[in-house]
Amino acid sequence: MYVDEETAMIKRVIRGRTYYFCSETCARTFERPEVEVRNLKILVAFSLALGIPTLVFSYLPILPFLPTNLWLFLFATPIQFIAGWRFYRGAYDALRSRTTNMDTLIAVGTSAAWLYSTLVTFLPTVFPGDAYFDTSALIIAFILLGKLLEDLAKGKASEAIRKLMDLQARMAKVIRSGVEIAIPVEKVEVGDLVVVRPGEKIAVDGVVVEGHSSVDEKMITGESIPVEKKIGDEVIGATINKAGMLKFKATKVGADTTLSQIIKLVEEAQISRAPIQRLADVVSSYFVPTVIIVATLSLLAWYFIGRMSFIFALTTFIAILIIACPCALGLATPTAIMVGTGKGAENGVLIKGGEYLEKAHKLQTIVFDKTGTLTRGQPSVLDIVTLHSWTTGDVLKLASVAEKGSEHPLGEAIVEAAREKGIEVPDPESFEAIPGQGVKAKYNGKRILLGNRKLMASETLSIEQLEDRVRGLEEEGKTVMLVAFENRVIGAISVADTLKEHSARAVSELKKMGIEVIMLTGDNARTAKAIAKQVGIERVLAEVLPGQKSDVIKKLQAEGKVVGMVGDGINDAPALAQADTGIAIGGGTDVAMETGGIVLIKDDLRDVVAAIKLSRQTIKKIKQNLFWAFFYNTAFIPVAAGLLYPILGILLNPIIAGVAMAFSSVSVVTNSLLLKRYNPKL
Repeated sequence: MYVDEETAMIKRVIRGRTYYFCSETCARTFERPEVEVRNLKILVAFSLALGIPTLVFSYLPILPFLPTNLWLFLFATPIQFIAGWRFYRGAYDALRSRTTNMDTLIAVGTSAAWLYSTLVTFLPTVFPGDAYFDTSALIIAFILLGKLLEDLAKGKASEAIRKLMDLQARMAKVIRSGVEIAIPVEKVEVGDLVVVRPGEKIAVDGVVVEGHSSVDEKMITGESIPVEKKIGDEVIGATINKAGMLKFKATKVGADTTLSQIIKLVEEAQISRAPIQRLADVVSSYFVPTVIIVATLSLLAWYFIGRMSFIFALTTFIAILIIACPCALGLATPTAIMVGTGKGAENGVLIKGGEYLEKAHKLQTIVFDKTGTLTRGQPSVLDIVTLHSWTTGDVLKLASVAEKGSEHPLGEAIVEAAREKGIEVPDPESFEAIPGQGVKAKYNGKRILLGNRKLMASETLSIEQLEDRVRGLEEEGKTVMLVAFENRVIGAISVADTLKEHSARAVSELKKMGIEVIMLTGDNARTAKAIAKQVGIERVLAEVLPGQKSDVIKKLQAEGKVVGMVGDGINDAPALAQADTGIAIGGGTDVAMETGGIVLIKDDLRDVVAAIKLSRQTIKKIKQNLFWAFFYNTAFIPVAAGLLYPILGILLNPIIAGVAMAFSSVSVVTNSLLLKRYNPKL
């Protein structure tokens, strides 16, 4: 994975910094954490190396040559202004923005301890007493240690992107000028003919032009079963060819590939802010100055009213500032979003940001488009009815001969059904399409008719023997075509758009979750209701034109409902955009171009359920994090203020407060990481 600038492979090292072959955003995403963790490790080692001696020699004054306090000053000052510089910088940036943050509390608290100790050291006659250099030094050391542990944990939270990056192929075999050559994957161009052998990764997205194989796509779609690929099928970069050799034409390369689009979406989602995070930010903006006021009042109260020593009062001041530091509050939402969106990507559910993640858990109504969403979007032969001594094979063969020259979707469905059954379909001797009725054809000099009642009536052919059966099929929402041979009706074939494999299961699960399910379609009411009955949907909105779908969503929202729309992302784009949460079925391609806030890579409606379940679980984690962060930051303030001292003689040591504050941040991140164990799939 580590390659130099010249070869320009997946990962580059330029001037000591690491960059990955992907978008600029992706490069920054990887470079920042690596540098941050490395710097933190150095600062933690530096602060502990000086902080521990500061603590030890505060109680064992055995150092020679200089007074003990001066030695402690020399140990603690580098920690305060080198290791602790980040807190001063953060506090200054907040001050420039006319706000306060966790850095403000740490900078004020540790500076108070260091400044007082410095005055005791250099002006002992004016400020008699003990120095507390160990307090400022170890607070900074432990907070940095906690920050390091946070970043290491967050590194695990962002593993999704790293795993996606590792999926990229390094090399591709392309045919240029009739010769097969191996080139770096980023040098593949659109239109190149790419060869992939069994066991090799598919380098880029493309369309198969030669060969037949099965491809393992679970790393992209989450689908565990390999998918058969033949000429004309699309293949996705980073998936693995399992069986035969494939040749495909590259259609998307570089940043346009499905994998690159997924990485970009996950990156953007992980740095996005959910609306609930804004609440935490608002609370923090008031919380920090309130804490400073409380800490100051505690110092004044203990010193002037309680008549305690200044050291005692200063201890409560510092302890309050440190224990109330709201860093856990700041981590509560982003860490959960990072893990939640990463978990979604692993399961073929791309959530474009924290906003959509939060909205999805509130959904009360899900509206499904019918064609291409609940159904396959292409008609299939479902029933073959015969009369007299004719077999189903005979009727299907004659119908497919009549339709062989047709481009009508229903005719194509009949021809495809015959081929699937191994029926040879010869060419008709003549073919005539009759608009609105059907087709006429000749085969072996004999006439074949295939069409509706109007066609049979125009030819004065009786369908009385089939009438009851035909009417029954039509009531099921199927399109029925009558077949006649040599002026005699011999059977009928029903064709309909069929449900996708898991449509009914997805609808059932959504209902169990308390979500209302509605079907929206441009089809006639009879067909729509027949499909809805099969899938278990009671409310059907039929005969709705594509341009009217967004208006239907608006009306549902006007009823006070939080509405999600599930569609294919093309004809349904306005409705997806209007819905509170648009869920687009990407089908493994063009995932970044979809209108929806959530994109399902697989064409599997069970992932709608998985997306909502994941959203609910993530929001649950965020709320847990926020509760414990708020509870922790507020519950221990009275203890830090010394309220237990008159009763139990307990006073919170600022160093212990620093350890506890760091622990609270780590616990919030750890709680978010538990999401990685959650499986939203049915």
